[in-house]
Amino acid sequence: MNRYLAILAGSSFFACTAAQPPPAAPAAPVTENKQKTVETTLASAGLDGAALDRGVDPCTDFYQFACGGWLQKTEIPSDKSRWMRSFNEIHKSNEEELRRILDESTKGTAKDPASKKIGAFHKACMDEAGIEKAGVAPLEPLLELVKKVRDPKTLSAAVTELHKHSIWPIFDVDDAQDFKDATKVIAMLDQNGLGLPDRDYYETGDQDLDKKKPAELSDDDKAQIEKSKKIRDQYVAHVERMMKLAGLPEWQAKIAASDVMKVETALAKISRTRVERRDPHKLYNKIDREGVEKAAPHFAWSRYFEGLGIGSIRDINVTNVAYFEGIDGLMGSFKPLQWQYYLSWHVVRAMAPSLSKAFVDEAFAMKKVLTGQPEQRPRWKRCVEAADDALGELVAQPYISTKFAGESKAAAEKMVKEIGNAFSVEVRKLDWMDKETQDRAIAKLTAMEYLIGYPEKWKSYDWEVDPAYATNVLRSRAFELQRALKKIGKPVDRKEWFMSPPTVNAYYHPLMNHMVFPAGILQPPFYSVKAAIPVNLGAMGMVVGHEITHGFDDQGSKFDKDGNLKDWWGDAVRPKFDAKTKCVDDLYSSFEPLPGLKVNGKLTLGENIADLGGIKLAFAAYRAMQKDAPEVAVAEGFTEDQQFFLGTAQAWCGKYRDEALTMRVKTDPHSPPQYRVNGPLSNLTEFAEAFSCAEGTPMSPKNKCDVW
Repeated sequence: MNRYLAILAGSSFFACTAAQPPPAAPAAPVTENKQKTVETTLASAGLDGAALDRGVDPCTDFYQFACGGWLQKTEIPSDKSRWMRSFNEIHKSNEEELRRILDESTKGTAKDPASKKIGAFHKACMDEAGIEKAGVAPLEPLLELVKKVRDPKTLSAAVTELHKHSIWPIFDVDDAQDFKDATKVIAMLDQNGLGLPDRDYYETGDQDLDKKKPAELSDDDKAQIEKSKKIRDQYVAHVERMMKLAGLPEWQAKIAASDVMKVETALAKISRTRVERRDPHKLYNKIDREGVEKAAPHFAWSRYFEGLGIGSIRDINVTNVAYFEGIDGLMGSFKPLQWQYYLSWHVVRAMAPSLSKAFVDEAFAMKKVLTGQPEQRPRWKRCVEAADDALGELVAQPYISTKFAGESKAAAEKMVKEIGNAFSVEVRKLDWMDKETQDRAIAKLTAMEYLIGYPEKWKSYDWEVDPAYATNVLRSRAFELQRALKKIGKPVDRKEWFMSPPTVNAYYHPLMNHMVFPAGILQPPFYSVKAAIPVNLGAMGMVVGHEITHGFDDQGSKFDKDGNLKDWWGDAVRPKFDAKTKCVDDLYSSFEPLPGLKVNGKLTLGENIADLGGIKLAFAAYRAMQKDAPEVAVAEGFTEDQQFFLGTAQAWCGKYRDEALTMRVKTDPHSPPQYRVNGPLSNLTEFAEAFSCAEGTPMSPKNKCDVW
């Protein structure tokens, strides 16, 4: 995925009865037309009755009410760190279909070039004997080059060669739209080069803890600090074992691991935090070629850009100028041998999944530490993922022909239209936004494009597949980087996709001002042609509304309808918006998924705003779609409003291993599943009305957060 998108792509109370299905919602538009009431089942509506926990008060914890039965009976598979009723169940089905496609393509009967290519790639990936025999041979040219590092010039040459294969020590390069002129594609340089999931792992893992004095630390704080230290120690031991596998003697591997940690810690200290990187104004520093050379004069930039095939490049954005100034100092502060160890480690780390079983197992050992996943995934699953990474839109073509029904695309288009209409109505109700700003918000919505299912034009993959799997991985990495860099200086393609069609996800791109809904997500429980409108709108409609709202969250709202970083708000409006988003920040910062581990309200702010807006828009669209329906359905005592909210919640039923949940809270801009349900629903008056929740209950607090 494009890295810009990755920076910018979830009290006292009065009890109410829950032993039986909750009471029907108060009179609402869908019941005012004397529509006929029909009885149906939860299953017919598209809901899972067995997933419910009817012993829980929905006004106390709606997530547990909707998902408690599922949570109790569901075990996380041993080769997973989490399991979601929606994402993982759909992914499992997609994975099996892609396996069938890839297995068929390896039989040698395919005549078309596309099937032959994916077949050859899959065959090489599944050839464990050949991979074992190759050992580290595919990496030897890169490892030998790294050994030539003697000074800044040779360090620059080694980094250039690794970057050509999308192995990213120190920093990375990519194409990107110019924030101030979204019609232009320029180059982007960004911080990179860490082996642990985030810069905070190199300290306590929690910046707030770093600021506390020893006497201020609670027992939970101390446990968090000790846990972070243990992970760092395990990481160093992991690097040592990997370097031994790569050929270093034990004594040297130990020194190498220590030096790797020293270099990465230094890089972490000059890196920006994930919260800081959420501000697009901080990310945009178009200092161009001259500015880059001034920031880090000891790096051989001319040879670097020439080596990547963009020697004449001038327009460059640097996401963190201070980071590159810091790199320049580090180039001289570490010895050449320390840089050799660091670069060698990143070659091995990046390619370990493509090497022999010993490397794969050791890479998984560290993953187990970070995520708690007990077992490695079967080889075929890893090869399906590899094929999707390397040849995504080639593999997607047969998948689309078998898995993507035309009615799904039409239904998604209708949802987008209805939810867009709902936004146009709701924005006019905002008392904190003046009419001129409302007009510009609607203009931005009108300018949004919606890409649904699969691309209009498929990507080509013009590289030759080799019998050696690791060679294929290096070739695909190099090809994709060149595809990206060749776009620099050319017109922006607003129809380009940054996810493959089988992906179970969706995204909004602020510079493209478009939303993308891959075919992979348009399946139950998010969407089904057999499910009732309330359930489909509660599940998939919430996703659509979520992505629309991203255009107006704390980040997306800083880009105008053309994708430019531009203030299009009235002078008095932005402070009011900021005050409303602070309510969201404070609310989510109070959530504590594990003892001593709280959600980072600032890191998750954009996703939380999108969840709040998404559910509100989806509900308004559902009401509009059902207004003139000839009949309303009651499913085992649940009204259509209640079915809508159950559809939302049951799409987010999920379980995490503690280690994976810890990593998610530290690094993921999405909140954990239970807060993606209880957070937005507790702030929606229509939910409280639907389940007759008295004001002051956890799911209907007196003071609600309301942004869009």
